Amino acid sequence: MQRPSLYSRSRTKPAAAPAAAGPATKTSGLRDGLRRHWLALAAAVPGAAALALLAWQLGVAPRAREYTQEDIDAAVAKSLETVPIPSQATKAWEAVRGSIVRVRAFVDAPPDAQIEGGQGGEVEASVGTGVVILDKGVILTNIHVVAGAKRIALTFSEGMETDATVTGTRPEDDLAVLQARTVPDDLQAATLQSTAGLQPGDVVTAVGFPFGIGPSVSSGVVSGLKREYRSPEGQRLLTNLIQFDAAVNPGNSGGPLVNASGEVVGIVTGILNPTQQRVFVGIGFAVPIENAAMAVGVPPF
Repeated sequence: MQRPSLYSRSRTKPAAAPAAAGPATKTSGLRDGLRRHWLALAAAVPGAAALALLAWQLGVAPRAREYTQEDIDAAVAKSLETVPIPSQATKAWEAVRGSIVRVRAFVDAPPDAQIEGGQGGEVEASVGTGVVILDKGVILTNIHVVAGAKRIALTFSEGMETDATVTGTRPEDDLAVLQARTVPDDLQAATLQSTAGLQPGDVVTAVGFPFGIGPSVSSGVVSGLKREYRSPEGQRLLTNLIQFDAAVNPGNSGGPLVNASGEVVGIVTGILNPTQQRVFVGIGFAVPIENAAMAVGVPPF
């Protein structure tokens, strides 16, 4: 019996190679791969966009500028050059302009007098200024403006004219209180302010009708406090006066002396001139508003 050869033993045949995929199989695999890559890309886009935005903010976008005090000062200076701030006198005028009243006193005219602006034989004896302190038509002025008047005529800031009566006086301060017969609907009362904090050097503004011209505005400073003044006629000695150097002349009498905030601190009452000429040489006097309020009989503040 023939031995089986070593080479005749049973051998395992190699498995047959799989058949090559056809065109349809390749197309299907490519489509599946693209779908997987697209889903991954879509999922990554929001995160990538956020990272890109953060990188732009940190590295590309300019940082907000931190302004220094020098930058702020320069901006303010440029604004002031473009739109100047109104002067203190302008602000004071704007605050009281609606409260300024022209006051005229009429008396019986002499037989040979030339009558201008009077009624029924009247003639204008004096012109001065008043300031409204209560919107019902209560007005402060000087006694010497209306003394001896047969009729007192007022002209308000908006042009309305009416007569007035004297309702009170304070001779020691040369003050008179007037009540207007009729008043404008929108009459403005001035704001009053105590002189307790007033100091020499403080800016003040005088408003009135010097020589009948106006209303006119002049500005200066407080020159002194608690001054005394005797009128040229020597009729009375006025005390505790505010001395100031804002230009005033006859016709300013009874008008307001106004501080930088537009508040009335005094009533102009006289000027000092060593030559006895009735023109201003730099020294004016005003009655403190506290005294004026006493003339009215009501607390001013």
